[in-house]
Parts: sequence; C-alpha cells; structure tokens
Amino acid sequence: MLTSLALIFLMGLLLGSIFNKLKLPNLLGMIITGMILGPYAIGALDASILRISPDLRQLALVIILTRAGLSLELEDLKKVGRPAVLMCFIPACFEIMGVILLAPQLLGISILEAAIMGTVIAAVSPAVIVPRMLHLMEEGYGVKKSVPQLILAGASVDDVFVIVLFTAFTALASGGEVSIGSFVQIPIAIVVGIAIGIGVGILLVIFFKKWHLRDSMKILIILSISFLLIEMEHRLVDIVPMSGLLAIMTLGIILNRQYGALAKRLAIKYNKLWVAAEVILFVLVGATVDLNYAIKAGIVAVMVVLGALIIRMLGVFISLLGTTLTANEKLFCMLAYTPKATVQAAIGGIPLTMGLPCGELVLTVAVLAILITAPFGAIGVDNTYRKLLEKL
Repeated sequence: MLTSLALIFLMGLLLGSIFNKLKLPNLLGMIITGMILGPYAIGALDASILRISPDLRQLALVIILTRAGLSLELEDLKKVGRPAVLMCFIPACFEIMGVILLAPQLLGISILEAAIMGTVIAAVSPAVIVPRMLHLMEEGYGVKKSVPQLILAGASVDDVFVIVLFTAFTALASGGEVSIGSFVQIPIAIVVGIAIGIGVGILLVIFFKKWHLRDSMKILIILSISFLLIEMEHRLVDIVPMSGLLAIMTLGIILNRQYGALAKRLAIKYNKLWVAAEVILFVLVGATVDLNYAIKAGIVAVMVVLGALIIRMLGVFISLLGTTLTANEKLFCMLAYTPKATVQAAIGGIPLTMGLPCGELVLTVAVLAILITAPFGAIGVDNTYRKLLEKL
C-alpha cells in the first residue's frame, strides 16, 4: 500500500503540475494518473488501496466540504434565497428527463433503465466545484451577488436528491416497490442533516471556547466527528434518513458564524489538508475508469451525455430566472454546474453488480460523463470567471 500511495502522490502531483503549465486543470492530470496506474491499465495500485478507495474518496469530500462550511456566511445564503433552493433539484431533474428523452431512442433501452442512467450522471461533483468556488470567494469574484455561495449551496444538496432517486429507481428495476415515502426521504435527509450539523456545531463552539487546545488538535476533533456523522448516516438509514455531508458543511457554517476567528485559522489548515486529499481523490476516481467501456460505447453514448448536459444547463437557467444576475453571471452558473466525477465513480457500477440488464451501459455512460464533464466544467470555470463575474 505504501508503494501505491507513493505512486499516487508523485505521479499525481507531476501530471497535475504539467497540466497546470498547459493552462489546463490539474485534476485532469490526476484523473489520467489514476487511469494509468489503475487496474484497467498497468495495475500498479495495490488491491488493498483499491478496497478502501471509496473511504479515501469520502475522506477527501469531508475535508473540502468542511472547508466550504468554514467560509460560508449565513447572511450570504439568506441573500441567495429561492434560486439556491431551485438549484438543489431543478438542474438534476432536467438532466434526468434529458436522458429519459434521449437514451431510449439512441441506446434502445427502456424508460426505467434510462431513468437509472439519468440519476447516475445527474449528480454534480462537489470535489470539482467546491475548491473553485472557494477560490472565487477568496479573490472576490461574484461575491457581491453571492454567485459562488449560490453554487456551493445547490451542489451540496444536489447529490442527496439524486442518490435518493437512484436508490428508488434501482429498487424498482430489481423487482421492488417504490412508495411516496421513498421521495419524502429527500427533504427529511436534508432537514435532519442540517439540524444535526447545527447541534454539533454549537456544542463544538462551546467546547472550543471553554477548553483551549492547539488548532491541530481541533482539526483532529472536527475530522473525527465528521467521520462519525458519515457513519451515523449509514446506521440511521432504516430509521431516519440524513445527509452526513450536509451535516458536516453545516457544522462548518456554525463554527464560522459563532467563532469566526477560529474558523479563519482552521480554514487555512484545511486548505493544506486539501493539497493531499485532492491528489488522492482524483487519482482514485481515475482508477475507477475503464476506458474499454468508453471505447465500446461509441459516439451515440457521447451524444446522450452531451445532450443531457445541455438540457441540464437549461435547468440552471430556469432556476435563475427572476434574479438580479446578469446574462454573464447566469452563463457562469450554467458552466459551473456541469462537472461530474465523485458520485459517478461511487454509484456508476452498482446497476452492473445488481445484475440489471442495463448495468454495463450505465457504467459506460458514467465513465464518459466523468471524462467529458470534469475537464469541461473545470476548464469552463477556470477560464471564464474573470470575464463573466464582477470583482468586489
């Protein structure tokens, strides 16, 4: 495992820096590193690290979402208001409907299979979006109208919404039943996650104000509690749904609101943690990509991904109607809401392992969605924010 970690860091950082020099996102170099080192190419990664790959990717998400929470102001979120709520589900619904319209015609699958495919590729990637929105907030781009905050808030809930739909549709395809209760889980998971995050955040503020510890120890405590929140989500799944990642981000928001000086110091330390976590995350995402599936899919599957992405962007535009955002700012939001990576890597292979007839095709389209949208979204954000957003 140690050799695998060495290869992940050395090659990931090397290719990432090369892509940076080429004015391309470093995550693209890291994903390609994973594809080269992974089991579908030279197989240089130890089986033990591939087994814990989902947990390591989750760890990276915990770090970046906590970092986001430590920078988000409740006043900014209140100012965003209605559009942030709409961005949580309308773009994803549009993309799922796009796949349902296109896939049966182009790929010859049923409507239910198309719905499963749509839910796999509809989730936006916090790992791609969050670091970029934090960077914009630090530089002051779009902050006046809370554009980065709007995208952060929507993206953090978007995944919860899509994964619940995915679970419902796969249950239906495997002969189970889908009740109204399946869909009621979505708002419950969001509300419970936020409520638990608020409670834990308040307790941490009280604890940190009473007991003076080194900031490094505070980081360890927050990380440990974050891992327990993720585990709580899994343990409570049959009792009450909750979003562990949303609870973690809310915890960070409460720390920022009630203990701002500490939040600023911790945010700097989380930035340093993200340097390593980013490499692990995107290299391991790349390791899940089987290019054989992508090559086998052909141009038709690419057309489905691109067609659904355009329809998703229309959903973002509709979510922003009636706001004070300019045409340029709306265009930026549409670009920023396109990248896919982490959720697709996590759930893309589930229909295949369940033995569903559409399983291989769904995995193929998930792989293509990562390869097309992660670089497209990252490049789109990195190259346009100075032109499309107003600097404070």
